[in-house]
Amino acid sequence: MESQYYYGTGRRKEAIARVRLYSGSGNVTVNDRSFEEIYKTEHLRLKIMQPLIATDTLGKFDVVAKVSGGGISGQADAIKHGVSRALVVFDENLKPVLRNHGYLTRDSRIKERQKYGLVRARKRKQFRKR
Repeated sequence: MESQYYYGTGRRKEAIARVRLYSGSGNVTVNDRSFEEIYKTEHLRLKIMQPLIATDTLGKFDVVAKVSGGGISGQADAIKHGVSRALVVFDENLKPVLRNHGYLTRDSRIKERQKYGLVRARKRKQFRKR
């Protein structure tokens, strides 16, 4: 691989993605595997490519991502966030386009913690009157 790349970190729920954009033909690699291997559905694949489609840079970069934590969907969103941030490093003029689509905003929704006396975060044990 070439030494020149653009870096961006993406986060979603528990997933953290470290994304590098190399100039290339549009290959996407996640954890040293093809992203078609990991993301079977078209919806998740499209989610990763959305920032590239929005900025008309679809065939210009090879995306190399290292992802850890979370599930498949959270990881896909983390990669999308990382790709968006890396595109801003590549060209600052793309920032308004990515901002309007909402790709630069960190989705801060995470799992709520479990409280004492409850079964889950909000679920209680069944109350019996008689």
